[in-house]
Order: sequence, then C-alpha cells, then structure tokens
Amino acid sequence: MPVRSYEPLSLNSDVTTTRTFLHEVLPITGSIISGTYGKFMAEDNIKNYTHGMFQSVYDYPYLSSSTNHIFDITCGYDESTVPLSSSAHIQNAKKINMYNQFCQVLLGFTGSNNTVRMFENDLKLDKTGSMNSVYIVSFSRLLTKDQIKKNSFKLTIGTGSWASPFTVVGGAGAGDAAVKVLQDANARVDGQGVNTTLGGDYGVLYSSSNPSTTDVGVGVVFYQAGIAVITSSAFEKKKAGVFTPIADFAATYAAGGPGSSSNLTTTEALAQMSISGNCDAIRHRIQNITFNNSTEINSTIYFCRVPHNKFNYSANPTYLTGSKIRVKNVGGDTPISYITTVGLYNASNELLAVAKLSEPLKKTPENELTIRVRLDY
Repeated sequence: MPVRSYEPLSLNSDVTTTRTFLHEVLPITGSIISGTYGKFMAEDNIKNYTHGMFQSVYDYPYLSSSTNHIFDITCGYDESTVPLSSSAHIQNAKKINMYNQFCQVLLGFTGSNNTVRMFENDLKLDKTGSMNSVYIVSFSRLLTKDQIKKNSFKLTIGTGSWASPFTVVGGAGAGDAAVKVLQDANARVDGQGVNTTLGGDYGVLYSSSNPSTTDVGVGVVFYQAGIAVITSSAFEKKKAGVFTPIADFAATYAAGGPGSSSNLTTTEALAQMSISGNCDAIRHRIQNITFNNSTEINSTIYFCRVPHNKFNYSANPTYLTGSKIRVKNVGGDTPISYITTVGLYNASNELLAVAKLSEPLKKTPENELTIRVRLDY
C-alpha cells in the first residue's frame, strides 16, 4: 500500500478560489427553424401540442433519439390591448395568459394592488414604452447553459413580403433593407446597459448596432432565463425611410392550399390566427439567431507542497526486494520515490478527494515540489 504521509494545508497560503467563465458561440440558422425537415408548417422538427399554447423547435426530427430541443415560441398580448383583446378572437384567453405568465415570472408585480408588470422597450420599468403584444422565444438550457453572454445576442428577421421575407424592398425607397438585426447593442458584461429584475438581468434589443438616445427598443432579452421578448411592431418594414406594418406578415390558406390565401398584418395575425399559426409566421421570418452562452466554473485550488525531507520513501511492497530499496544501486545512494497520486483529507484524516498525476514525479531529498490541485464545481 502507498504510504500515508500527511502534510497540512494552510488556508491562508495554500488554498485559493477562482471563478472562470467559458463561452460558446451558438449559431442557429433559419434553414433549421423553417423548411429543412419537411414542408413548411408540417416539418418533422417542429412540435405542436394539443393545448396550443406554444410551439417547440428541434435541431432534428423530434421523434428521433438524437434530437436536441432548441427553443420554444409563443405569443401573447395584454388584456387591455386594443383591438386585440376580444373574446371573439382565436385563443384570446390563452394569449392573454401567456403574456401575463411571462410578465409575472420575469418582471413580477408592482403597485399597491400587486398588478403584473408589463414588458417595456427600455430599462426603466416606469409603465411607459409598454410592449402590449409580443412574440416570445424561450431557449433551451442546453444552449444557454448558465446564461446568455451580454452584448452577444443577435436575431435577424425579415420584413419583406411573405413570399420573399428577406428580399430588399424596391420602389421609391430602393436600398431600404428588408432584413433587421435585433441586438443587445448597449448591454455590457460589467452590468452597464442592463437592468436586474425578478427574472435576472435583461437588456434592450435594438434594430441598430450603435443605437442613439432617440432609438426605441424593439424587445428585451433576459440573460439568465434565456428568453427573448420581441414586440410585434418590430416586424414593420422600411420603405422610403418610413416604417409601416407588413401587409402580408402572415398568410392563411384555405382548403385549396397556397393558391387560395389571405394576407394578414401582425395585428390581424395575433387576433385571427392561433398561437401555433403565429409561431409558424415568426419562424418563416427568422433568418438567423446567434449568441454566446456562458458557463460559470467555480474552482478551489490547493497548493500541495512537498518539502525536501518528506515523501522520499514508499510503503508499497514492490518498493523493496530482499529488504533493499529497488531504486537504489548503492547502499549510500539517496532514496528515490515517484509521486503518482495526491489525496486531500479532512481534519479527521478521512480521504475526500483523489488527484492523479499525468506522469510520475521523481522525488529525492535534493528537491522540493509544489503540486497544484484544482477542484471544479
């Protein structure tokens, strides 16, 4: 058996703690979100539910054992929103419930009556700039890990026609882009440009990479929760320098198929289409999603010091032969041992952790070693 020679650790000089953040770049292409695994609105990687309250997107047909859940999509609006909130509209109660649920979980309550806060397009939470009708993308924890890295989120959407959502708009405003990149351009890792609420830190999404003080936000992203909230007005197209609602934001098909369709604006779609139908329309207009995730690794580092006059022998039976040390050729030679394992013990000498070295370290009375052991958690 190996020798048990204990060397005490000083909490002041031999132990320290660190925190490390690891980041991965997550690119999600629109081809996976819409149209890769089957005909649009009937893809094998898109899962709809009987309750009809949200839609799930996978990176592969969802019945496959190797598929991974990417995100869920839903939509909703506040019950006071005119002209959306009406009992005559499709899934009106569920759309209101989805809006209130996310507001409650992410923003909490306010006022003496404990009313649910509403989503706003800024960081103030002062009941101005409210986003009354929104689309919500909730990313899988598999992708976001501990959180989305601040100032890394980009959502590219198309505001062109239903047939060609990413095509540049022509006419009098030739050159106006049909593509918008929504990004948290003002958010910083050090906490600038973000606010903290019940759902964690969140930043404002702008359609500009360098927003000015007059630019209005088009959504928010909650970093720890991994949720992006996009206002329905973000899907306005720019033509001749003016933003106007998209006349054919979504298309509904009659029994005759695509040949007999009617076009809907965002407001009409939220009122006249189901949640799943609105999710299909959103997926059709997402070109790309990119962000960096973050994994926080907390570590305790132990500096195990091996003095020159210790750990020079071993109690392993193979260390001796005929009462002589195998690694000595001459009786007067200094003893030699090889360190292969470090054990960490508590005050009662109970083994708590074992660290294996990548290769044996030679130890003699003529040298000293410091072995760095790191525990990650």
